[in-house]
Order: sequence, then structure tokens, then C-alpha cells
Amino acid sequence: LPFLRILITHLNYDCLPKSIFMEKGKVVVLFRNPKDTAVSFFHFHNNVPSVPSYSSRDEFFSGFMTDLKVTPMCFSSSLQLAGGSCFDPAVTWNEHTEDKNTMVIIYEDLKGLKQMPVKQVAEFFGFSPTAEQIQAIAERDTFQPVSVKAQETHGAVGSILFHKGKFVYWKNVFAEDQNQKLAAKFKVCLEVTKLGVKFKYDVYCKP
Repeated sequence: LPFLRILITHLNYDCLPKSIFMEKGKVVVLFRNPKDTAVSFFHFHNNVPSVPSYSSRDEFFSGFMTDLKVTPMCFSSSLQLAGGSCFDPAVTWNEHTEDKNTMVIIYEDLKGLKQMPVKQVAEFFGFSPTAEQIQAIAERDTFQPVSVKAQETHGAVGSILFHKGKFVYWKNVFAEDQNQKLAAKFKVCLEVTKLGVKFKYDVYCKP
């Protein structure tokens, strides 16, 4: 179609049509630190009727740490946890962090730095907003005002999608042995990678 379109997806790189990367399309990939991602995903599973719920955090944690590489499917019907381990897409996207039409941003930077990410995303898409416009967007689109309008913008699941949006909330959830398993997984998968550095693991994930 001749006009600009914005498409939102949770599909991993391997599941996206390759034409996206061969044409003029641009891709912004958003990641959040794996520990807070796990907490958010746990609440999502236990509050959305159409996805499996978990009787305990321990049961959920086991599914969250399971790699989907055991199956060729993009969404595995054999695993109860939709999407599986968050490390799978991170490892895959790490190979494309410097692709010409791909931009990787981290949730913690988007929330903490505010105006700078807004400017970077705008420039990536070829826009040149004024300083006033950047400031207005940064103030309007923070977690709190967006979550207040969640039901208006996202319908019945709005209040579920926007849970707390806080940094290091995982400290209130995970047991010590689970923290150690997540840390070990991060070290093996991402510690020395370009994407791993962007996560600022020492800042947001160290006990």
C-alpha cells in the first residue's frame, strides 16, 4: 500500500517474512531485562483467560526457562508457556543489532532516558521533530498516562498488559536459586554480546 503503516508483532526474527528485511521496511525491536520480563509474563499468563495459568511461580519459572529450540515451530503447542524462554529471541536478534533497517531499544532506556530514545526512534524513521515535540511525546507516553488509558486503547486486556512497569520489581518475586539460574542463563546466552551489553544487566538484574 502507498501509505506508511505500523505493524506490531511478538514474532521472532526467524518467523518474520524475509521480504520485510529485503524491502524498505524498518524494524524497531524492544527488549526488557529478562527478570522483569519474567515477572510481567507471569502476571499476564495468570490474568488472561485465553492463555494457560500457573498454580505457582515455580511452575511458571520452569516454563519460562525452557528454550523453544527443541521445536521448529514459531509458537510451540507442546510447551505450555506461550513463547518460551525470552533468551531465544534475544540470541537471534543479537545477530542483527547492526542491520541497516533494524533498531534495538531497551525498555529501561525508553523509560529512564525519556527524551533521548524518542529522538533516536524519530530519526531512525526519518522524522525531525522539534525539541518541544520530543518533550511533549516523552511526557505524554510515559507508563502512567498510557496505563490510565489502557482499556480505552487496548480494550479488556488493557489493565493486564500494563501491570506495573517498574524497574527491578523481580526482587519481590524470585527466590535466590531462581535468580542464580537466570543469571547463569544470561551469562551463557548474552553476557559478551552486543545486545547483552545494552541490557545493562549489572544495573537492573544484579541482586
